[in-house]
Amino acid sequence: MELFVTKHALDQSRERGISVNEIREAIVKGAKFVQDELEKKIVADYRHLRVVFKRSGNKYYVVTVMIRR
Repeated sequence: MELFVTKHALDQSRERGISVNEIREAIVKGAKFVQDELEKKIVADYRHLRVVFKRSGNKYYVVTVMIRR
């Protein structure tokens, strides 16, 4: 798995104390649903996290990261 994190997502994860390993774990283990079929955005919910990403083969592009409420 190749993980690419946008500057926005990296800033958000730092502000919220979320590690890259937690992001990776959410993508691998989290419950997923398609947020935007046209842009192919996928949302993964895992534990206290929500990760929005796009996938292309083995490459995962993280768009944003947030704490679930």
